[in-house]
Amino acid sequence: MGYKDVYRAWQADPEAFWMEATHAIDWVKAPSKALSDEKAPFYEWFADGVVNTCYNAVDRHVENGRADQAAIIYDSPITDSKEMITYAQLKKRVASMGGALQAQGIEKGDRVIIYMSMTPEAIIAMLACSRIGAIHSVVFGGFAANELATRIDDATPKAIIASSCGIEPGRVVKYKPLLDQAIELSSHKPETCIIFQRPQAVAHMVEGRDFDWNDVQEGVSPAPCVDVNGNEPVYILYTSGTTGQPKGVVRHTGGHLVALNWTMKNVYDMDPGDVFWAASDVGWVVGHSYICYAPLIHGNTTVVFEGKPVGTPDAGTFWRVIEEHKVRALFTAPTAFRAIKRVDPAGEFVKKYNLSELKALFLAGERADPDTIEWAQAQLAVPVIDHWWQTETGFTMVGNPMGIEHLPVKLGSPTVPMPGYDVRILSDDGAEMPVGELGAIAVKLPLPPGTLPTLWNAEERYKASYLNTFKGYYETGDAGLKDEDGYVYIMARTDDVINVAGHRLSTGGMEEVLASHPDVAECAVIGIADQLKGQVPIGFLCLSSGVNRPHEQVVKECVTLVREKIGPVAAFKMACIVDRLPKTRSGKILRATMAKIADAEKFKLPATIDDPAILDEIAVALKNLGYPAEAK
Repeated sequence: MGYKDVYRAWQADPEAFWMEATHAIDWVKAPSKALSDEKAPFYEWFADGVVNTCYNAVDRHVENGRADQAAIIYDSPITDSKEMITYAQLKKRVASMGGALQAQGIEKGDRVIIYMSMTPEAIIAMLACSRIGAIHSVVFGGFAANELATRIDDATPKAIIASSCGIEPGRVVKYKPLLDQAIELSSHKPETCIIFQRPQAVAHMVEGRDFDWNDVQEGVSPAPCVDVNGNEPVYILYTSGTTGQPKGVVRHTGGHLVALNWTMKNVYDMDPGDVFWAASDVGWVVGHSYICYAPLIHGNTTVVFEGKPVGTPDAGTFWRVIEEHKVRALFTAPTAFRAIKRVDPAGEFVKKYNLSELKALFLAGERADPDTIEWAQAQLAVPVIDHWWQTETGFTMVGNPMGIEHLPVKLGSPTVPMPGYDVRILSDDGAEMPVGELGAIAVKLPLPPGTLPTLWNAEERYKASYLNTFKGYYETGDAGLKDEDGYVYIMARTDDVINVAGHRLSTGGMEEVLASHPDVAECAVIGIADQLKGQVPIGFLCLSSGVNRPHEQVVKECVTLVREKIGPVAAFKMACIVDRLPKTRSGKILRATMAKIADAEKFKLPATIDDPAILDEIAVALKNLGYPAEAK
């Protein structure tokens, strides 16, 4: 069956479609039905099923002949260390940590915050929680103390599992002092902290509260898998929102297992035993779904990578990992590839490695500009697949289903909606937009299994954030359009659609044009307030390594390019060259924050920002252009 047949089968009978997918999961008690809509709009999938996530990710593979297969390959160029863990070894280590948690009084339904660096222990901690029915909430390692404190107060964990430190190129980030400070700041106090001591920064321990990762496992009974209902949470993940109180996205156990397992073959074309590498972090949704759970549930080998695309030690790191570990599919953010392309535009490092095992590259996390896709296609000679989804959904909303049918790639589009997602383009008043016209992207309810059923302890906020704008729809917060073939184009966050003299324009469309300039490695466009036109765009350009042409010339060419490709309507007249762009740690460009600086508006420093100093650099660049307006 091709994509259209599969999608139609889902449309014709969504419940039968997803019930069929449940057969790939090992249930203690199989669900009697797929969808429960009695509490709509709080939908539940496989509510009466009984199951255990860890059993499906670990134990069943040990029992079914994969005991000696690698479950995890750990590769850390940053510490020069590697480790291979088989499924049998993983089971032993996870059961031991699960037993340690139980010995500390952690029971089914209790929350555990995980605040760890990118080592196998982070995956073991997640699986140990799901083994005993505890609900984990992973917080990105090194998050500021006040941000960690807000998550402690919201999730009210009984225990916190943390690494003593994280390691970045050229620096060690001590996590334990941040954890101590966060506990001091929070109203809720966890009873227990379990610390994985890394030799690069051994942490001070608080007597009676803090326990060493190894010591706490001494003499404990290995934990068996605890029965969990299909509609009980496996985890809470706080969105990396750039403003305000973080939202605790809840993931129900049954739907999470079914959906993620389905994606491994259908979206990524992976067979059990294949090596899958998601170059992300366990603190983000990609790490949850595609470093930890989906590959292991499906019987794949997952790569846990502690390093950067450039600088650990060079722009060939990704290619070394692919060659050495025989990676079949790589999943990363476009940002990573832009960083590699900027340092190695001619792809000299690619030529040094044998990448014959690699069958596809998948990009997500932010918009993949056509220029980056074309560069990756040329260098790797494999399909380069952009796909679009969110923390809230947990897996692909719009993609190219490689295991069903490799659809033609259209640059700038992540392709078509996946089964489960009825994607519509709506006007501000909820009417469907004509083909080719920009509008808000929304998904008709109910959402498929594996997506968020609600927010943690915040049902009204869930409705206000996602459901109230368009009745009967989930609001994605993204803007885009559909073409005549049903391909979806994600153009910008709704906030990044700017209004220039009454014309709604996508900053993403302008960025696409700018990125096509041969000297531009990366760019961002923001809309700033203008008395005459309402808003006007400004471009920020990062140049490729080795470009030494006059900046004024490059800017002039870029302005001309936008004028030619989009037209005078864009009113694109201003751009500047900067060394780098402000980003979150997951690689998203902080356009809204840049716009606030330009408009002299107050803003809260985004919790997820990678390097706050970059905002000062942006402020200087804006000042040189005469912004904020008061500075003129």
